[in-house]
Order: sequence, then C-alpha cells, then structure tokens
Amino acid sequence: MGDLSRAGLAAAWQRLSPNHRGALWMIAASAGFTVNSAFVKTLSSEGLDAFQIGFARALFSFAALVPFCYRAGIGVWRSKAPGLQAVRSISAGLAMVAGFYAVGQLPLAEFTALTFTLPLFVVLLAVLMLKEQVRWRRWLATLAGFAGVLIMVRPGAAAFDPAALVALASVLGIAVAVMLVKKLPAGESHVTMLIYFCLASIAITIGPAFYAWQWPTAFQWLLLAAVGFLGVGSQAMIIRAYRIGEASFVAPFDYLKLILAGAIGFLIFAEVPDFWTVAGAGLIVASTFYIARREAAQRAASAAPPAEKSLHP
Repeated sequence: MGDLSRAGLAAAWQRLSPNHRGALWMIAASAGFTVNSAFVKTLSSEGLDAFQIGFARALFSFAALVPFCYRAGIGVWRSKAPGLQAVRSISAGLAMVAGFYAVGQLPLAEFTALTFTLPLFVVLLAVLMLKEQVRWRRWLATLAGFAGVLIMVRPGAAAFDPAALVALASVLGIAVAVMLVKKLPAGESHVTMLIYFCLASIAITIGPAFYAWQWPTAFQWLLLAAVGFLGVGSQAMIIRAYRIGEASFVAPFDYLKLILAGAIGFLIFAEVPDFWTVAGAGLIVASTFYIARREAAQRAASAAPPAEKSLHP
C-alpha cells in the first residue's frame, strides 16, 4: 500500500509543469529559511552567541553533506577556482554570522524584509564588479528599494536599532558571494560550493564560538541540529527551484517568507509590525519584484531569435 501511495505521488508530481514544481520547491525553501530564522531567534533569546550558533550550523550542515560527498567521489572536493571559492565562502560565512546576530535582535518580519534588499545590492555590485550596464528604470527601482530601507529603519529616530545595519551588512556579504558565483568557471559543482562554505564558516566561527561557549540544553542541541540541516536543505531547495522552473515564475514565491515571518513573529514572539515596517517592506518588495521582472524580460529578449528581437524595439 505504501509503495502504491508513493508511486501515485510521484506520478502526480511528474504531471505538474516544471514551473509549478519549481514554485513548490521555492515555497518549501521559503518556509525552511523562515522557520530556520525563528530557531536562531529562539536560541539567541536563550543566550547563545551568534558565533556559537553559526559554528553549529556549519558543522551540522557539513554532516548533512557527507553522504552526497561520498556519492559524488573525491572530485567534489576539488574546485576549478579555489581562491575565488575561498573568498566567496568567507564572505558568505561572515554574512551568516551577521545575519544570526541581527535576527536575534530585530523583529522577525523586519529582519526578513531587510533580506529582500539582496537584489538591490546585486544591482550595485554588478556595476562595480562586473561592469554591467544598468538602465535608468532599474536605477529608479533600486533607489526606491533603498528608500524603503530608510523608511523601515528610520536612522536618527528614537526607535532606530543598529542591528538593522548589521542585517544590511549581512545582505551585502551575501550579494558579494552571489557576484563571485557568477565569476566561477562553468560546471563548478553546487556540492563543492556548499562544502567550501561549510569549511570556511567553521574556520571563521570556531575560535569565537568556543570563547563564548554556553553548553546547550538537550532542546537547544536539537534546535542547533535543525538549524544546520534545515539551512543546507533550504539552500538545496532554492537551487532545485531555479533549475526546474523559470526564474521569472519561481522568484516571486520567495516573498511568502514575509507573510510567514509576520505570522511566526506574531504567534511565537508576540511581535506586531508597526506602520513604518509595513510601509518600508512594501516598497522594498515592490522594487525588488520590478527588478526581477525587468531582468527576466531582458533575458527573454536576449535569448529570442533575431527576427523576433526586431519586433521588440
């Protein structure tokens, strides 16, 4: 009976279009990342240091990768550009620790909204690092997104929390890592990228983690393991989502994180977003959504045959 059920589910899954399968992977990844942030916030509220949480996250994530490393063989440990991988992994590891600190200090919905500034930083870094040409519409959308950040964090106001700047620094670190991924040679394995990230994160966090070490309770060990396995699992689901579906169709489903974060923040942490958080988050989401749509349209135009391109001046 169980085999029949699994066969039926597999058949139903295959009947879905690639875009809808990609969307479901993205929804699962968004839920995973949001729950992960809630776990980190819980651990932080109980006194565990961001470096300790980051060390455990990297260690348990690496443990989750071991079976895939064994199956892929020794070649998965070798990068075609080890120096670039190292810099990318260090940037991502530092961003992880900064994000863990920020999520422990900020309301969950506010932290999640600030993470949506990633496409804004990517636009800036694409100009600086890749010398890409950005047209005025994307510049306006980028400026509108950063205006949303100012509305949300209100620098100079009594309610300003410096942890918001740490959250933005975390996003900037992730954006640098994204840009460096684009510079990696074609064919670089995603498992190789995850291995480098875990090893770099362990190296970054191990010293500060043991300096600030607080021996976890059994429940905290369970949460730390969940943060590691859920973190790497959510990363894998994001990769699967973009591999299966079209980016322009799949990407908007990531915005479900904001709804989930608001619900979890209210139900578990008794957090109620204020007007400025909602207004700033709305502007950030609108600007990043517009940027994603423009990039999808430009990719479609560049991939179209010459005769078809001539119809779209």
